[in-house]
Amino acid sequence: MDIDLARTFLDVVSTGSFVRAAERLNITQTAVSARIKALEDQIGRSLFVRNKAGARLTPAGNEFIRFAASLVQIWERARQQVALPPGREAMVAIGGELSLWNPLLLNWLIWMRREAPEIALRTQVDLGERLIEKVQAGVLDIAIMYAPSQRPGIQFELLLEERLIAVSTDPEATEVTGGDYVQVDWGPDFAAHHEIVFPHLRDAGSFVGLGPLALQYILAVGGSGYFRTRAVRRYLDDGTLHRVRNAPEFSFSIYALSSAQSDGPAVQTARRGLRMALDAEAEGWAQP
Repeated sequence: MDIDLARTFLDVVSTGSFVRAAERLNITQTAVSARIKALEDQIGRSLFVRNKAGARLTPAGNEFIRFAASLVQIWERARQQVALPPGREAMVAIGGELSLWNPLLLNWLIWMRREAPEIALRTQVDLGERLIEKVQAGVLDIAIMYAPSQRPGIQFELLLEERLIAVSTDPEATEVTGGDYVQVDWGPDFAAHHEIVFPHLRDAGSFVGLGPLALQYILAVGGSGYFRTRAVRRYLDDGTLHRVRNAPEFSFSIYALSSAQSDGPAVQTARRGLRMALDAEAEGWAQP
């Protein structure tokens, strides 16, 4: 089977539309239709029912999802392993959401360099849904995310149950208000809860898409915002920042996602490195 057929099938499943799949693949809708038709001819079953709303999987299509993901994963893994750099014994590909790269995944890279130099590393930053798709497709061994959605063939490991807390450079702050408040992009779940609890902050004067950047900004000019407990612990301890009294906390857990088929020794070493990186964060290996 042509691997491009399986990839195209997964893109139609992901987008729910032949048109959107064509846009993502940068090919024509006719080419997408031809690939799916060729795939259906090889399998001997219809995989999609097309309608005005897009494309809906048939029972056969639902059954084929896990096989298509496995086919692509095996091909990607074979291609990457064959292309290993000299002196490397295995390769691990890991991706993470932007706000997790510093310090968690930075610390992970440092640990892997020190403890497992024989493993080649491939790292990516992307949006949550794209990371899950890459794990499904075999492009990534592990994806580090907040609040991931369930997908067939994906296993989840809770790395850390964390809290987002409101902090301020003002020791007298008792509530979250406008003015010097900086709203941080902690993902759609946080945004939804933030909107409910703080409707008056819908149009905050400052919005920053990266937690570490927002934290350094507040430390430089003053202000308040929500940040990960571990990231602000040192500043709370030395009195640079202060908890905003009466402000609610928000749950913010970190997960490692991987394919059920991707669990070799190198991936197990990478998982151990992630746990060590979480411990290292408290020791200050990298700046939060």
